[in-house]
Amino acid sequence: MSNTPERVQGITEDDIADYLANTPGFFERHAELLAAVQLASPHGGRAVSLQERQIDMLRERIKGMERRFMDMVRAGNDNASIARRMHGWTCALMRATDPDALHDAVVDGLKEQFLIPQVALRLWGVDGGGRPWTEGTDEDLHTFAASLNVPYCGLNSGFAAAQWLGGAPAQSMAMIPLRRAGAGSACFGLLVLGSPDALRYQADMGTEFLEQLGDIASAALARLFPR
Repeated sequence: MSNTPERVQGITEDDIADYLANTPGFFERHAELLAAVQLASPHGGRAVSLQERQIDMLRERIKGMERRFMDMVRAGNDNASIARRMHGWTCALMRATDPDALHDAVVDGLKEQFLIPQVALRLWGVDGGGRPWTEGTDEDLHTFAASLNVPYCGLNSGFAAAQWLGGAPAQSMAMIPLRRAGAGSACFGLLVLGSPDALRYQADMGTEFLEQLGDIASAALARLFPR
């Protein structure tokens, strides 16, 4: 008899939890405990049975699953909307028949399709015929653009390219290098997106979407190179 208290005292909560988890027949043999055990309700100070507490936990789990499902639906709708906008912009680039129309399709299309407040484009080494968007760049800018392995996103730190943007001073910017045949190839231009909102383009934001914009614009604008 003297050993019984020691054995009881030596049992931990983990021991009890392991026993119940590995002995599913326990509550079948002691079904009265399901109603007898009283737990604090998470929705107030009242006590509830173990069965009620399990039901509450299941309800919370279902609510969590419903929230995740709705998040997935919203993300799917957002992606579908972006895909439609990207499709419309790409088609407009393909339909452009002359350099000015192509420039406008790039710049105006981004403003209209993606609600980007400020967009500017500069190209070098192409047949531009003295157009403003093929002039006003120098070797320093060319070197900077070529150094961008991924689009720059962040605050406007006095970048010269910010001067190309009209309207209110850009507080944040995204600068996308344009290359003849994808990453690592010769850079021939810079696509600049700006916003008066300092939080619109942030240094820690993903750039995959911007890279896709750059790839499509590069492929369309490559037709301006001298043959």
